[in-house]
Amino acid sequence: MKKKQNYRKEENAQSIQWFPGHMTRTRRQIEKCLPLVDAVAEVIDARIPLSSRNPVLGSIIKGKPRVVLLNKCDMADPDKPSQWIQWFRGKGIPAVAVDCKSGRGLNSFIPAVQEVLKDKIEMWRSKGMVGRVIRVMIVGVPNVGKSSLINRLCKGGKADVADRPGVTRQSRWFTIGKGFELLDTPGVLWPKFEDKLVGEKLAFTGAVKDDVVDTEHLASRLLEFLSEEYPKELKARYKLDEVDLSEYQGYELLEMIGKKRGMLVSGGEINTERASIAVLDEFRGAVIGRITLETPGEAE
Repeated sequence: MKKKQNYRKEENAQSIQWFPGHMTRTRRQIEKCLPLVDAVAEVIDARIPLSSRNPVLGSIIKGKPRVVLLNKCDMADPDKPSQWIQWFRGKGIPAVAVDCKSGRGLNSFIPAVQEVLKDKIEMWRSKGMVGRVIRVMIVGVPNVGKSSLINRLCKGGKADVADRPGVTRQSRWFTIGKGFELLDTPGVLWPKFEDKLVGEKLAFTGAVKDDVVDTEHLASRLLEFLSEEYPKELKARYKLDEVDLSEYQGYELLEMIGKKRGMLVSGGEINTERASIAVLDEFRGAVIGRITLETPGEAE
């Protein structure tokens, strides 16, 4: 048994880079369409609120009013979304916790947009532009739930949805009620993850395609995080009650899980590739539990 590694040390993280050519086109699309909208709704993953924010977005949208939607809050640690909402408000950015699959929190979306646009709406009224359509651009990294958000809000056409990054490939307009329109945009990352932990967390949640990462290393790293921060959930899911998690590295835990699940190949060797896929899928589906990988304290 090797010495257990510290999950939070960046040098232990896998170096992940994924920037398909269409993302450059997406950035240009966003910049071209900005004059057509009144505000921007930035959809982020409530499990990784920092890592799922595109650091170049601010320079792209410039001074457009913005609302942050912490999506997938039903998969996040129950105590964390409210902490992040307060953190964003402290930065002067309105934030709403939502779950696009269940619809939870979405009734707060339109009021939040109206609030950030209240001065502009009042100006429209003073000019006799009563009932002017409000247009909002939906932006975010791949697989964060932008299209699911639109499908919950709109009546009529459906946006493309799948549990994999890169599904939406072109911008599309949707009407979500009287006087409100949304512009869906493809997910866009940034050219290089300066912090390897950011790329790793994006890969944990599926924002980066699995075929560009070492899934066994990725699952091992995830298990190291869970053993430090969510040991009860990890032990309960994989029947590791008698195991002292502090004594084992992530890959050793992955082997234990594979063995317990009967994931063996010829000769009795453990199929760690199959085990890694199971662990990642169960984390992404909140089967292991409601887990948040980042806290506001890490943002300071």
